[in-house]
Amino acid sequence: MTIRAENSLVATDSTEGLVSIKVGKQAFGVPVLSVQDVIAETPINRVPLSPPEVAGSLNLRGRIVTAIDMRCRLGMPPREGDDRSMSVIVEHGGELYALVVDDVGDVLWLEPSEHEPGPATLTPLWRAVCSGLYRLEDDLLLVLNIDQVLTLTAPTSLAA
Repeated sequence: MTIRAENSLVATDSTEGLVSIKVGKQAFGVPVLSVQDVIAETPINRVPLSPPEVAGSLNLRGRIVTAIDMRCRLGMPPREGDDRSMSVIVEHGGELYALVVDDVGDVLWLEPSEHEPGPATLTPLWRAVCSGLYRLEDDLLLVLNIDQVLTLTAPTSLAA
């Protein structure tokens, strides 16, 4: 397998660009063309009555951005109080969203011919948000489908 990590965000016809991220101990890839920015930990304001996956909102250079807690979205335990996080800013439907992740790695340029479907052993939740995987030298990189990641559950209604 050919893996190239580059600082350039220029894709070629024969490669798929993915920004590598970590959520818990699992490596994921976010399509590079979906990524607008990567920011260090920033204050997030809680939004009342939002779906559990919504960590809140943050201010990104004067724009209000909805922050999605990827640990919650993927059914993982919450991060410990002293664990640091980063945000990958993606655009979807004309709106900006911050995917709150544990770490952000390199941009990987991978051969589309080596893209494999997700294994049957993935949980239904992970299968729903992943479009497949790449086998890296020391890890599996699950490719996130941003449209599916941002399809959130409806908030629970309050009893009257």
